[in-house]
Amino acid sequence: MRPFHRPRPARASLRWKIAALAAATACLVAVAVGVLVHVWTAQDIRDRAEAQAFNSVYSAMDVYRRTGTLADGAELDPAALPAVLRHPADDDRHTAYDEHVEGNLGPSVWAAQRTGGPGSRVLAVRVNMSPQLHTLRRLDMSMMVASLVALAAAVPLAAYGAGLLARRLRRVSETAGRISAGDLDARTGPTKGHDEVADIAATVDLMADSLGRRLRIERQFTADVAHELRTPVGGLLAAADLLPPGETEDLLRARVRDLRGLVEDLLEISRLDAGAEQPVHAHVPLGAVVADAVVRTGLDTEVTVAGTQHAHAGTDAGTGTGTGTGAEDAATVETDPRRLERIVSNLVVNAHRHGETPVQVSVEGRTVVVRDHGPGFPADLLLHGPRRFHTGAAERGSGHGLGLTIALGQARLLGAELRLDNAPDGGAVATLRLPA
Repeated sequence: MRPFHRPRPARASLRWKIAALAAATACLVAVAVGVLVHVWTAQDIRDRAEAQAFNSVYSAMDVYRRTGTLADGAELDPAALPAVLRHPADDDRHTAYDEHVEGNLGPSVWAAQRTGGPGSRVLAVRVNMSPQLHTLRRLDMSMMVASLVALAAAVPLAAYGAGLLARRLRRVSETAGRISAGDLDARTGPTKGHDEVADIAATVDLMADSLGRRLRIERQFTADVAHELRTPVGGLLAAADLLPPGETEDLLRARVRDLRGLVEDLLEISRLDAGAEQPVHAHVPLGAVVADAVVRTGLDTEVTVAGTQHAHAGTDAGTGTGTGTGAEDAATVETDPRRLERIVSNLVVNAHRHGETPVQVSVEGRTVVVRDHGPGFPADLLLHGPRRFHTGAAERGSGHGLGLTIALGQARLLGAELRLDNAPDGGAVATLRLPA
């Protein structure tokens, strides 16, 4: 049974969040490592090429000056020599990077030196870096494949580990939800591990123990007070019968009846809390039971049963079944008629006490709807459900706040769903759906 509804935000599974985080982290690490290795290797290739070209020029210049021949691939004033090396400012050796690519030649590193003084020819050596850069590209491809393989292995492992964590958290969440729904015996129990999840589970169980003790004390106190008050209230009612007729006697009798009704409500709540109540099921016509319950309230209420005409139930409305085919045409349900009447009468009394007329009761299939045209249920009641001795708002009028609590407890006992809402055009709407 759902007495009220809280909106639940859409959520993604923690398992896949952690798996996505692991995948993103693995990708970032792979990219960072790949970029660092690529940059470092490319710089090392260029440094080695410059050193090789520099040393080759030195050797080739020595051979050229001794024998006049070119060695180690040296050239004199080659056409492809970069402009910065064509007219060096001194006779020292210089290097330059040439990014020009032609077929398998390039990028390259050039080293050059004058063969003599100013105006002399330039001897140059070219070192092709294409093989080394091809090896670098293969290294990049290998790292990318390795990263993808590592990512493919890391994501399932992360999802599996996150699934273990999510299952433990879900177990704690389900326990907390059962406790919130009223199952005070729900416990998470021992959990694997000695981490934060185990601490949360232990804390939830301790909270449930403490809440259960508090509620048991409250319920026992309510039951004790109700039982203790029942005898003196009965004595007051008997004493009121001995008073001479008059305004004082009527006022006192009315107050004693109210007090007796409160005591009876407290006793009923204590029995519901203790689980001492058991429904007695019978096959009954739903429309007739609802109409009789409305008549017994003595309040002017419009009753509508699907397939019949309208009727009014009140102090002088007779049976309240109206004209036409009759309430007996409504669905026949298997339920406890006494408890069903209790629920309907409490909802009708609550609508008259806290709402405004007209109060309308409609029956269709297995559903009973009670609606008034007052200020509606307060937001606090819709959010947290009915609470004892709490009417929700000043404009809702006076009362003990027990009517809806009892209706909710009786509906739960019948396995029915009691939903509280506000109509779009104003007024409180209580919807009771009986189980099939």
